[in-house]
Amino acid sequence: MEEEARKLHEEGIRKKLISPGKGELSSFPNGTKVIFHYRTSKSDGTVLDDSRTMGGHSKPMELILGKKFKLAVWERVVITMRPGEVAEFTCDTKHTMLYPLVSQSLRNISAGKDPLEGQRHCCGIAQIHSHHSLGHKDLDELQASPQPLIFTIELLEVLPPGSYQLDIWAMTDKEKLDLVPQIHEEGNLLYKQGKIKEATEKYYNGIACLKNLQMKEHPGDEAWVNLDQMITPLLLNYCQCLLLQNQYYEVIEHCSSLIFKYESNVKAYYKRAKAHAAVWNKAEARADFDKVLQLDPSLGPSVTKELRVLEERIRSKEKEEKGRYKGLFDFNTQPATATTG
Repeated sequence: MEEEARKLHEEGIRKKLISPGKGELSSFPNGTKVIFHYRTSKSDGTVLDDSRTMGGHSKPMELILGKKFKLAVWERVVITMRPGEVAEFTCDTKHTMLYPLVSQSLRNISAGKDPLEGQRHCCGIAQIHSHHSLGHKDLDELQASPQPLIFTIELLEVLPPGSYQLDIWAMTDKEKLDLVPQIHEEGNLLYKQGKIKEATEKYYNGIACLKNLQMKEHPGDEAWVNLDQMITPLLLNYCQCLLLQNQYYEVIEHCSSLIFKYESNVKAYYKRAKAHAAVWNKAEARADFDKVLQLDPSLGPSVTKELRVLEERIRSKEKEEKGRYKGLFDFNTQPATATTG
């Protein structure tokens, strides 16, 4: 233990044992999955993140060793721990430079945000120096002025390679590509069964797989285009699920991005038209439905039905508003006359 502490100290890491763990120290071969809670603090005691409270719920961190996680120091410190152990690691600035980016990702995920949102095609070091906001004041300050950080870690579980199901993010490129058709099929089955939220998640995971692969290609290259064409049907199915969950503005955003690349995608126009109609964007809805008819006249009956529903909703809304404001500006009403005695 003393030898390990000396090695850590030489690397700019100081370990303080808070509660000892149980059992033997694992050899932690590559592919080992470690599950742990963490709290990140600055030297003055300010807590930046806590996995027990982040996003309003307690969710431990899961890390697979040997996958080149962006914050390498976490891999370095957990391999000194036994299951059940709680320890505090004070890490020099050289180990914490990328923490703001890692924290941003973890916070986004805990808030249920799209983990693909805001991704940029550059490495972490390039992002650190790009002077863009991370969307959190404390992380922006930490990015501008890197400093030592204290990680308090409780190691919950150590799973050897082969003893757990591999998460999508930890798969090889080939494994991800091979998995996508299966995910797509599972999503379709769930949709047919009326399990819309579960289908949404499946389609999302398929998109995430392909987006991850696409980021490694140059936009416009053949490989990038092929992946994009695989993403398109998944994204359209994803949008259909969002429509059924009243996520209209997200549908408009995704369909607009598809139309920007594929101007003749009739399904994207149709779904965007329905989303526009749902949020009272009358002109935009009619324009998109007109485009649908231009691209595929056989959809005439469906478009006519949708336009009829839209017109009925508009008339109903106008009638409701007219009744609501009736009498507020009735100029025929005689004003009250003041009398004196």
